[in-house]
Amino acid sequence: MFDVPIIHPSTHVRTGLGQWSGEFVATFGLVGTILACLKARAEFVSMAVGLYITVAYWFTSSTSFANHAVTIARGFSDTFAGIAPANVAAFVMVQLLAAVLATMFFGWFLRNEGEVRGGTG
Repeated sequence: MFDVPIIHPSTHVRTGLGQWSGEFVATFGLVGTILACLKARAEFVSMAVGLYITVAYWFTSSTSFANHAVTIARGFSDTFAGIAPANVAAFVMVQLLAAVLATMFFGWFLRNEGEVRGGTG
């Protein structure tokens, strides 16, 4: 479509604390968005995810991969949004850490009042 090879490994180096913290924020927020929407209005999850990723793309230092499958795929496209294959593993590890911590945090934050007091809520 853009007159480039289908597989064209990225040369866009993404590494360092600033990039990793941006990716942590992007992934943590994405998981939080999904869990909060599931709790409040499940029918809006797809719209909320699309809006969140758009905002996170523009306002995080990492351009918000926030998903290991997307991270790996971006390693095969040498574009502005690409990531050098050598940098993929660190991003995936940050994403996994952020996803686990977000799941724990939002599981606690979004629980029902009855669950907090040991009731059936």
